[in-house]
Amino acid sequence: MERAGDPFFFGYGSLVNRATHDYPRAARAKVRGWARVWRGTSLRQVAYLSATEAPGVEIEGLIAAVPGGDWRALDRREAAYARHPLAMVEHDLPGRLSVMIYKVEAHHVSTAGPHPILLSYLDVVVQGYLREFGPGGVARFFETTRGWEVGVLDDRAAPQYPRAQVTTAPDRAMVDAGLRDLGM
Repeated sequence: MERAGDPFFFGYGSLVNRATHDYPRAARAKVRGWARVWRGTSLRQVAYLSATEAPGVEIEGLIAAVPGGDWRALDRREAAYARHPLAMVEHDLPGRLSVMIYKVEAHHVSTAGPHPILLSYLDVVVQGYLREFGPGGVARFFETTRGWEVGVLDDRAAPQYPRAQVTTAPDRAMVDAGLRDLGM
Protein backbone atom coordinates (compact mmCIF):
# COMPACT_ATOMS: atom_id res chain seq x y z
CA MET A 1 0.00 0.00 0.00
CA GLU A 2 1.38 3.40 -1.03
CA ARG A 3 1.94 6.01 1.68
CA ALA A 4 2.92 9.69 1.56
CA GLY A 5 6.35 8.97 3.12
CA ASP A 6 7.27 6.13 0.76
CA PRO A 7 10.84 6.14 -0.55
CA PHE A 8 11.47 6.48 -4.29
CA PHE A 9 13.93 5.04 -6.78
CA PHE A 10 15.55 6.91 -9.65
CA GLY A 11 15.49 4.81 -12.80
CA TYR A 12 17.90 5.75 -15.59
CA GLY A 13 17.62 2.69 -17.87
CA SER A 14 14.83 0.16 -18.36
CA LEU A 15 12.98 1.58 -15.33
CA VAL A 16 12.35 4.73 -17.40
CA ASN A 17 10.11 2.57 -19.56
CA ARG A 18 6.86 2.42 -17.58
CA ALA A 19 5.84 -0.71 -19.50
CA THR A 20 8.50 -2.65 -17.54
CA HIS A 21 7.04 -1.93 -14.09
CA ASP A 22 3.95 -0.77 -12.22
CA TYR A 23 5.48 1.38 -9.48
CA PRO A 24 3.20 4.28 -8.49
CA ARG A 25 3.73 8.03 -8.54
CA ALA A 26 6.19 7.81 -11.42
CA ALA A 27 7.47 11.18 -12.61
CA ARG A 28 10.25 12.52 -14.79
CA ALA A 29 13.34 13.65 -12.86
CA LYS A 30 16.98 14.73 -13.21
CA VAL A 31 20.05 14.09 -11.10
CA ARG A 32 23.35 15.91 -11.21
CA GLY A 33 26.73 14.34 -10.60
CA TRP A 34 25.84 10.97 -12.13
CA ALA A 35 26.21 9.37 -15.57
CA ARG A 36 25.12 6.07 -17.05
CA VAL A 37 27.72 3.46 -18.02
CA TRP A 38 27.54 0.03 -19.62
CA ARG A 39 29.30 -2.43 -17.30
CA GLY A 40 30.50 -5.96 -17.79
CA THR A 41 30.03 -8.13 -14.72
CA SER A 42 30.94 -11.55 -13.45
CA LEU A 43 27.20 -12.32 -13.25
CA ARG A 44 26.39 -12.63 -16.93
CA GLN A 45 28.01 -12.36 -20.34
CA VAL A 46 26.14 -9.23 -21.43
CA ALA A 47 26.37 -5.65 -20.18
CA TYR A 48 24.34 -4.05 -17.42
CA LEU A 49 23.46 -0.38 -17.59
CA SER A 50 24.74 1.17 -14.37
CA ALA A 51 25.14 4.58 -12.82
CA THR A 52 28.45 6.11 -11.87
CA GLU A 53 29.42 9.28 -10.07
CA ALA A 54 30.31 11.95 -12.64
CA PRO A 55 30.79 15.53 -11.45
CA GLY A 56 29.28 18.05 -13.84
CA VAL A 57 27.07 15.52 -15.61
CA GLU A 58 23.27 15.52 -15.44
CA ILE A 59 21.03 12.61 -16.41
CA GLU A 60 17.31 12.37 -16.87
CA GLY A 61 15.25 9.48 -15.64
CA LEU A 62 12.11 8.49 -13.82
CA ILE A 63 11.41 8.43 -10.11
CA ALA A 64 8.69 6.22 -8.65
CA ALA A 65 7.47 5.32 -5.19
CA VAL A 66 8.36 2.04 -3.51
CA PRO A 67 5.12 1.30 -1.62
CA GLY A 68 5.63 0.79 2.09
CA GLY A 69 9.39 0.96 1.60
CA ASP A 70 9.27 -2.70 0.57
CA TRP A 71 12.33 -2.92 -1.68
CA ARG A 72 12.34 -6.73 -1.98
CA ALA A 73 10.83 -7.04 -5.47
CA LEU A 74 12.87 -4.19 -6.90
CA ASP A 75 16.05 -5.45 -5.24
CA ARG A 76 15.44 -8.88 -6.86
CA ARG A 77 15.02 -7.20 -10.25
CA GLU A 78 18.18 -5.15 -9.68
CA ALA A 79 20.16 -8.02 -8.08
CA ALA A 80 23.58 -6.95 -9.41
CA TYR A 81 23.12 -3.45 -8.02
CA ALA A 82 23.33 -1.77 -4.64
CA ARG A 83 21.10 1.14 -3.64
CA HIS A 84 22.68 4.53 -2.95
CA PRO A 85 20.91 7.63 -1.61
CA LEU A 86 20.67 10.66 -3.87
CA ALA A 87 21.11 14.09 -2.33
CA MET A 88 19.71 16.25 -5.12
CA VAL A 89 16.91 15.16 -7.43
CA GLU A 90 14.92 17.58 -9.57
CA HIS A 91 11.28 16.53 -9.93
CA ASP A 92 7.78 17.98 -10.08
CA LEU A 93 6.22 15.95 -7.27
CA PRO A 94 5.28 17.83 -4.10
CA GLY A 95 7.52 17.74 -1.06
CA ARG A 96 10.97 16.44 -0.29
CA LEU A 97 11.49 12.82 -1.27
CA SER A 98 13.92 10.13 -0.19
CA VAL A 99 15.34 8.80 -3.48
CA MET A 100 17.75 5.94 -4.12
CA ILE A 101 19.74 5.09 -7.25
CA TYR A 102 20.97 1.62 -8.18
CA LYS A 103 24.62 1.11 -9.12
CA VAL A 104 26.38 -2.14 -10.08
CA GLU A 105 28.40 -3.26 -7.08
CA ALA A 106 32.17 -2.93 -7.61
CA HIS A 107 32.83 -6.59 -6.76
CA HIS A 108 30.61 -7.62 -9.72
CA VAL A 109 32.41 -5.46 -12.32
CA SER A 110 34.46 -7.51 -14.78
CA THR A 111 36.40 -6.69 -17.92
CA ALA A 112 37.25 -10.34 -18.58
CA GLY A 113 35.70 -11.46 -21.84
CA PRO A 114 33.13 -9.70 -23.98
CA HIS A 115 30.04 -8.16 -22.36
CA PRO A 116 28.02 -6.70 -25.25
CA ILE A 117 24.88 -4.63 -24.86
CA LEU A 118 21.72 -6.57 -25.74
CA LEU A 119 19.98 -4.64 -28.49
CA SER A 120 16.61 -5.71 -27.06
CA TYR A 121 17.64 -4.10 -23.73
CA LEU A 122 18.76 -0.90 -25.46
CA ASP A 123 15.48 -0.83 -27.43
CA VAL A 124 13.51 -0.93 -24.13
CA VAL A 125 15.59 1.86 -22.60
CA VAL A 126 15.33 4.12 -25.65
CA GLN A 127 11.60 3.45 -25.96
CA GLY A 128 11.22 4.72 -22.39
CA TYR A 129 13.29 7.84 -23.05
CA LEU A 130 11.37 8.56 -26.24
CA ARG A 131 8.02 8.31 -24.43
CA GLU A 132 9.15 10.40 -21.46
CA PHE A 133 11.51 12.96 -23.00
CA GLY A 134 10.96 12.82 -26.78
CA PRO A 135 13.71 12.64 -29.43
CA GLY A 136 15.83 15.19 -27.53
CA GLY A 137 15.78 12.92 -24.48
CA VAL A 138 16.94 10.00 -26.60
CA ALA A 139 19.84 12.11 -27.92
CA ARG A 140 20.74 13.13 -24.35
CA PHE A 141 20.59 9.45 -23.28
CA PHE A 142 23.20 8.53 -25.90
CA GLU A 143 25.34 11.60 -25.06
CA THR A 144 25.39 11.01 -21.28
CA THR A 145 25.97 7.26 -21.38
CA ARG A 146 29.47 5.83 -21.31
CA GLY A 147 30.92 2.41 -22.07
CA TRP A 148 29.64 1.94 -25.62
CA GLU A 149 32.95 0.30 -26.56
CA VAL A 150 31.62 -3.02 -25.18
CA GLY A 151 29.68 -3.39 -28.46
CA VAL A 152 26.16 -4.53 -29.22
CA LEU A 153 24.65 -7.99 -29.67
CA ASP A 154 21.69 -7.89 -32.05
CA ASP A 155 19.10 -10.12 -30.39
CA ARG A 156 16.01 -8.38 -31.82
CA ALA A 157 14.85 -11.49 -33.67
CA ALA A 158 14.96 -13.53 -30.44
CA PRO A 159 15.17 -11.08 -27.50
CA GLN A 160 17.25 -12.27 -24.56
CA TYR A 161 16.30 -9.32 -22.38
CA PRO A 162 13.61 -10.52 -19.94
CA ARG A 163 11.56 -7.29 -20.11
CA ALA A 164 11.78 -6.88 -23.90
CA GLN A 165 8.95 -4.82 -25.38
CA VAL A 166 7.32 -4.64 -28.78
CA THR A 167 8.95 -1.74 -30.60
CA THR A 168 7.98 0.07 -33.76
CA ALA A 169 10.14 0.50 -36.85
CA PRO A 170 10.62 4.23 -36.04
CA ASP A 171 11.69 3.33 -32.47
CA ARG A 172 14.24 0.83 -33.78
CA ALA A 173 15.45 3.33 -36.40
CA MET A 174 16.08 5.86 -33.61
CA VAL A 175 18.19 3.32 -31.71
CA ASP A 176 20.08 2.38 -34.86
CA ALA A 177 20.74 6.06 -35.66
CA GLY A 178 22.02 6.69 -32.13
CA LEU A 179 24.43 3.78 -32.48
CA ARG A 180 25.57 4.96 -35.91
CA ASP A 181 26.23 8.44 -34.47
CA LEU A 182 28.49 6.75 -31.91
CA GLY A 183 30.37 5.01 -34.75
CA MET A 184 28.93 1.58 -34.00
